[in-house]
Amino acid sequence: MIDWGTIDTVLLDMDGTLLDLHFDNHFWQEHVPVRYAERHSLPHAEARSRLTDIYRAKAGTLDWYCVDYWTRELQLDIERLKEEVAHLIAVHPDVPRFLKALRAAGKGVVLVTNAHQKSLTLKMARTGLKMHFDLLVTSHEIGKPKEDPAFWPALRAMVPYAPARTLLIDDSLPVLRAARQAGIAHLLAVYRPDTRQPEKDVGEFAALRHFADIMPK
Repeated sequence: MIDWGTIDTVLLDMDGTLLDLHFDNHFWQEHVPVRYAERHSLPHAEARSRLTDIYRAKAGTLDWYCVDYWTRELQLDIERLKEEVAHLIAVHPDVPRFLKALRAAGKGVVLVTNAHQKSLTLKMARTGLKMHFDLLVTSHEIGKPKEDPAFWPALRAMVPYAPARTLLIDDSLPVLRAARQAGIAHLLAVYRPDTRQPEKDVGEFAALRHFADIMPK
């Protein structure tokens, strides 16, 4: 699937790619509605319905990924609520071994995530993955989400890489398409970002099921 001799830099998404998306799905679809209903004295079903509309209005924007925005918007301490279910944060199988193999093969390894810095800090503390990266970059530092074509030139100014010799692995099709438009030559999607859900449609992209299948030699 990958000719590692043609790749110098590996850009890796976090949620759904390196980490099981079950944590995020559970948090926003189950845990936040419960706490929102309590905070605003609403029936649970009404809280879920309201949140669905509120979420939809921000999908694909930087606010959608911003802990501080949702704390203000929902009048909930989102950072604290994430701590309440942090035991659900889980690394996909073979990820630490894959990251070690990348470093052993001399590749540049950069985490490129839409997650807010507060979420990133929590997840790195729970997983211990930070030591495997040359750099951690959030879309909030750049000011655009990864779905936005403007993100990628800004990233390249921050992290010099040759697009023709760069691999991006990400579970988001809009992100992969924006990266392709920016000239990144090697792109991989993820079949099961959330291990509790069926395989997703990966569109026109090659995709991985297990990191063991793409281990650098």
